[in-house]
Amino acid sequence: MSKLATRFAPSPTGPLHIGGVRTALFNWLYSKNQKGNFFLRIEDTDKERSKDEYKDQIIKSLKWIGIEYDGDEYIQSKKIDDHISVSKELLKNGHAYKCYCSSDEIEEQKKRAKQKKIPYIYNRKWRDMNENEYPKDIKPVIRFKSKINGTTILKDLVQGDIEIENNTIEDFIILRNDGTPTYNLSASVDDHKMNMTHIIRGDDHKINTFKQIQIYEAMKWKVPSFAHIPLIHTIDGKKLSKRDKASTLDDYSKIGIMPDALRNYLLRLGWSYKDKEIFTLDESIKYFNLEGIGKSPSKLDMSRILSMNEHYIKNINENDLFDQLTEYCKLYKSEIKSDKKDKIKKSLIFLKNKAKTLEDIFNNGQYIMVDEVNFDQNDIKLIDDKAKKVISDFNNKFGSVDKLSKETLEPIVNELIKSNDTNFKGVGQPLRIALTGSKFGPGIYDIIISLGKEEVTKRLTNKKLS
Repeated sequence: MSKLATRFAPSPTGPLHIGGVRTALFNWLYSKNQKGNFFLRIEDTDKERSKDEYKDQIIKSLKWIGIEYDGDEYIQSKKIDDHISVSKELLKNGHAYKCYCSSDEIEEQKKRAKQKKIPYIYNRKWRDMNENEYPKDIKPVIRFKSKINGTTILKDLVQGDIEIENNTIEDFIILRNDGTPTYNLSASVDDHKMNMTHIIRGDDHKINTFKQIQIYEAMKWKVPSFAHIPLIHTIDGKKLSKRDKASTLDDYSKIGIMPDALRNYLLRLGWSYKDKEIFTLDESIKYFNLEGIGKSPSKLDMSRILSMNEHYIKNINENDLFDQLTEYCKLYKSEIKSDKKDKIKKSLIFLKNKAKTLEDIFNNGQYIMVDEVNFDQNDIKLIDDKAKKVISDFNNKFGSVDKLSKETLEPIVNELIKSNDTNFKGVGQPLRIALTGSKFGPGIYDIIISLGKEEVTKRLTNKKLS
């Protein structure tokens, strides 16, 4: 028995869509669970729209989310001769024929079908013509001779048995009149050549599957097993498209969603195992199966993604969190300066509080990263004479503190509350604005300890506060 093999076969005509990532993830997990192989095939036969930048982005996206494929990428455009060769074989053994219909004729057929409100199916005009009837001055397309009678049952590993009338499958084109193969021929030949045992893909491919099975049978090849997974919808219940906001992996990494969190979310999007929500990578591989995939479309829920990411931020090892934050800042913000790194690392314990994304942590830690405080124009107006006195009094007493801790700072704050006849906010808010530029931010003790004595003194004596 051949080793189980799955594949992911995107077209490099745009950035990798989140639905494609989930399809790749399910294929990869299934092959790993079954000790099989997972391959990446780049379907780049659309010469006008296929671009290397998209191919690179697909490979980078898979790597980012932790999906590793076996061997090198399989490049479809390099296998066109194999596809053409099979079309000739199908022609030779009577499973395909040359069709000389003009585009005008086809358009007329489509128009009539529309008027009758029935689905368009090519009328098979050239199916049984003799060679001596072929016109000499027209380049034909090659059509597959689909079954006309009976039914076909697809034993789908997710959807169950799906039965269709064979006469609903038209005699589809396998070779265009410019000599280029079409998707259904290329995909069938490649899947056969790659020894695919399981094809797991979106359920928008169901009709293609029935066409491809017929090619397999006509060539006397072993038919792989098929599993069609429901599509991802927007929260409004519409099919998610590449035009939707937050539809590519880049959209998520830009706001600081971490790869493990997004992978965990996508795993649970349309798949379940008991009532378990959080899966490590090893657990994902161990428990993944096709039986756990639901039959209904799943809705992409941004609030759930953020909640999952928050869970990972809270529970991840802080060294790993710091590495991911550093990489995130380098890619999308400003690189953390080397003299600030230690302070940020030590402060992660509170900077990550209530943070749903790496961007939130970056924003929370901005006051540490900057060399000079950037004041919020509305907040600095709150520094009135009373607030200035609080800042000045604190600075005078702060000089005598040797070791910064909540225990050494709290008595000073309590004393200032008393001497200035105010409350905790009356002391904390002016100090927070002076030290961070904003009235919002971490707790005042955390801010002071994270900045260090020298930096706190420097900021409290900022001329902009006088």
